[in-house]
Amino acid sequence: MRTGTLRTSDMDEVQQLDPTRSFSFTSGDHELAVSGILQRIETPAIAGENASSLFQKTVSHAFEQARKAGQANPIIVGAIPFDPAEASCLYIPEHAEWRARSGAVQTGAASMPELLEQKNIPDEQGFKRTVEHAIVNFRYSDVRKAVLSVQRELLFAQDVDVSTMQNNLRAQNPSGYHFRVPMPDGATLIGVSPELLVHKDGLDFVSNPLAGSAKRMADPEADRRNADWLAASEKDHYEHRLVTEDIASQLGELCTQLNVPRRPSLISTPALWHLSTRIEGTLADPNISALQLACRLHPTPAVCGFPTERARHLIRFVEHVERGLFTGMVGWCDAQGNGEWVVTIRCGTIKRNKVRLFAGAGIVEASSPDSEWTEVQTKLGTMLRACGLAH
Repeated sequence: MRTGTLRTSDMDEVQQLDPTRSFSFTSGDHELAVSGILQRIETPAIAGENASSLFQKTVSHAFEQARKAGQANPIIVGAIPFDPAEASCLYIPEHAEWRARSGAVQTGAASMPELLEQKNIPDEQGFKRTVEHAIVNFRYSDVRKAVLSVQRELLFAQDVDVSTMQNNLRAQNPSGYHFRVPMPDGATLIGVSPELLVHKDGLDFVSNPLAGSAKRMADPEADRRNADWLAASEKDHYEHRLVTEDIASQLGELCTQLNVPRRPSLISTPALWHLSTRIEGTLADPNISALQLACRLHPTPAVCGFPTERARHLIRFVEHVERGLFTGMVGWCDAQGNGEWVVTIRCGTIKRNKVRLFAGAGIVEASSPDSEWTEVQTKLGTMLRACGLAH
């Protein structure tokens, strides 16, 4: 565990910041683009839902310093890892601008360097064993769901251009929440998340969890059958209900009004059908920020499990590789408390000629190791295609 701190950048760092490594985030028809680093925030987001926590005090101090530097409404951007005890990857930029999202999307995948090798971590048999271990654990504990992950490590002959991968992502999925986050070790996190953790504007907020999925098919009739199968799947509805009930419980006590649909709807990305529930509410306390709400919800059962802490303990026991920012959250929050955070899925990290992709699957007692392996491989497809690789 790192005890991250707030650091004020000197002017050399601000002026020398590589613009290709700047943060960006798209939502709807707009993109948030930033430049320069005024302050970095590495403080872990432990107890980040509380205004009195070290994390929130650090953020408040950073906002105050930015105001003194002349910013009327400073903004914090970046990512928080799956484990909030790890260092945050956040900063307050020198400049931030919302602009219309470009309508021009390059068609077809731009070329990538030659792929030298790739491997799954863990491999197929290793992942299936972790699924079996989790299912056995469900029978002897009160853990009802655990989300298990895989990584695909790719080694290319030359350094990978981050912008090329990002353009490939936008070409295959022009909607969704696209993000790009510079990491302290020189790597860049990029992805396109379909899952909104929380959006807050004034007193109103929206959370849109996804849990339960089925593969999209090229044949329209087969595609509809998969959608119908998901809509009727008892296993997937059970998994989804664990998520929505937990989020409603976390937020309900903060609200004067909370609307949770009784049944999920179907939404689709180019790769998957998802069960989706749009939860909307009105806060009683105007001082609660989007970042506090996001920290209160993170990690949801959609990316961790249920009950959360016991599921996290099980994940630590059966997974033997660190997730880092995967299944964390990425987004922004301004000093007025408005903001938007999405779940860090459908993503990967790029550092020179090495790319690491991530995917996960929610495991419940009715899960099948073979089916869950197929699901994570399908979820890897989005980022594999961004790498110019056929799934």
